[in-house]
Amino acid sequence: MANGSEIFGVNHATLVVADLDRALGFYRDRLGLRLRARGSGMAYLEGGALWLCLELGQPCPAQDDSHVAFSVTPEGFARLQSRLSDTPRWKDNRSEGASAYLMDPDGHKLELHVGTLASRLGHYARTSAGIQIFD
Repeated sequence: MANGSEIFGVNHATLVVADLDRALGFYRDRLGLRLRARGSGMAYLEGGALWLCLELGQPCPAQDDSHVAFSVTPEGFARLQSRLSDTPRWKDNRSEGASAYLMDPDGHKLELHVGTLASRLGHYARTSAGIQIFD
């Protein structure tokens, strides 16, 4: 594992949803994630390295900038922007790289982002944004 870290990636994200069919309509049909499993109160979807669990319950999304960001290609970003043009937005993009900040039907905050950690750190290094970069 890099740099001696025991953590090497995201294992999965779980979002509580009020209506599993509605959530699947959004994550599978609109975002294009692949349905891998479904039970009476849960579903597992996959998109690249992302493993997303949808769990039936009473959603209470936070009122801060907490969100799940999905990596997308520039071409995929354009297609998703078109397909999700009617989806509520929670923030305007102020970061490097193309980003769209949208909400799912339960109010979970999502981001579609074109870029990597390396491109974000490079941006901060070039712009002297008052952020210290570590190797």
